[in-house]
Amino acid sequence: MEDKEYPSSSIDAGKGALLVLFLVTMIDMIGFGIVIPFLTYLVEDLATDQNITAVGLWVGLLMTSYSAAQFIFSPIWGSLSDRIGRRPVLMIGLVGNTVFFTMFGLANTLIMALAARFLAGVFNGNIAVARAYIGDVSNPQQLATRMGLIGAAFGLGFTIGPFLGGELSSPAERWNLFVGTIFDEHPYLLPCILASVLSIFSLLLAFRYLPESLATESRSKRTSQTWGESMKRTGFNVKRMLATKNIGSLMWVTFLYMFGFTVMHAVFILFTQMDPAQGGLGFSEAENGRVFALIGILGIVTQGGLIGPLTRRYGSLFILRFGTVLSGIGLVLIPYSSLDFAWVWMIVITGFIAIGNGLFQPSSSTLLTSLARQTDYELGAVMGSQESLSSFARILGPLTGGYVWTITVDGNGLFDYHTAFHICGILMMLAFFLSFKVEFKTPEHSSQ
Repeated sequence: MEDKEYPSSSIDAGKGALLVLFLVTMIDMIGFGIVIPFLTYLVEDLATDQNITAVGLWVGLLMTSYSAAQFIFSPIWGSLSDRIGRRPVLMIGLVGNTVFFTMFGLANTLIMALAARFLAGVFNGNIAVARAYIGDVSNPQQLATRMGLIGAAFGLGFTIGPFLGGELSSPAERWNLFVGTIFDEHPYLLPCILASVLSIFSLLLAFRYLPESLATESRSKRTSQTWGESMKRTGFNVKRMLATKNIGSLMWVTFLYMFGFTVMHAVFILFTQMDPAQGGLGFSEAENGRVFALIGILGIVTQGGLIGPLTRRYGSLFILRFGTVLSGIGLVLIPYSSLDFAWVWMIVITGFIAIGNGLFQPSSSTLLTSLARQTDYELGAVMGSQESLSSFARILGPLTGGYVWTITVDGNGLFDYHTAFHICGILMMLAFFLSFKVEFKTPEHSSQ
């Protein structure tokens, strides 16, 4: 009875397949996070060369272009994987990573940099397919732990990305080996090339070790669609999912969470690099990269080791709510850091943020997968729609954070540089209260 209600693929996901999925997800986050420490500096360099003064606008555009591409293309990749299988779609994404990471490092105009980030986002829009793969090959008892594995890959990628971006930027200024080379002319190429090499390595592993998870008889029987028809269907799918009581509520919870979390992406470094005389911490780009690496390490510990036991004890819905509260507290506390104990504050604050996020992300994916099975929706379409909304949140977050920071940073009283972080807390609070509209019972307690 339980197997009938919660079907899983007949394919057994071995360690090799799960390792490849881990690497695919990790590299996706490397591509997202690698630019965080040096993006502003790259824009400033290229803007100076082109006599462009709107540096802030271009920073916002480059931060959101990646997520905008994911927003548009994630549902397409998800639906395509329902038709042709997960494996080919994942491998296409790895090829795209290899090409466009390097293209970004070689960018010598702002338009080229913008195009590279957008196209990287297009081919990284298939992270929903990795989650659907996990759903295909996992039974209900395995699901939380395996989604936690994907979550740990997020954490590792978010550790490696900013760390590489901060530590390997401008290598010619730090090591004589790179003086007079292409890395002198393109100071941000080295971390991007390393990301491309990792992508090639994952592609080779996928080709050799990744089996298809979706049996031929389980695939959607759809005729080929044009891009416009696919986009129309995507919009219909998102609208249909949002109209579903539990799936829709959970998707809105995740949207609000991601919105609040990504506001921080734009304003965190703006605060930490701000002059201490104005209330900031005066951090360098390398120090900022290390802070994000600390967030990633704590996320790995949470999602790689804690999420499974905690979920079995308390249930995914409780863990999701608890993670939302922890994240909200950490985000609100950021601008109250004391310069005298800056790194102590950073450890405490990033602990709240990383552990909260580490609990929320896999719990959200686990709940969504289980609800999709209960309501008999195609898993690829559900995950694609969710990833599309999350990408939309990642578009709105940095733009909102940057705009609010700009209009409040010099203010006094109620609206000042604290305001953007207060907005993060408000969005987390809204997500927490909305989560009580989600009704879910774990399979092992479904008879209660």
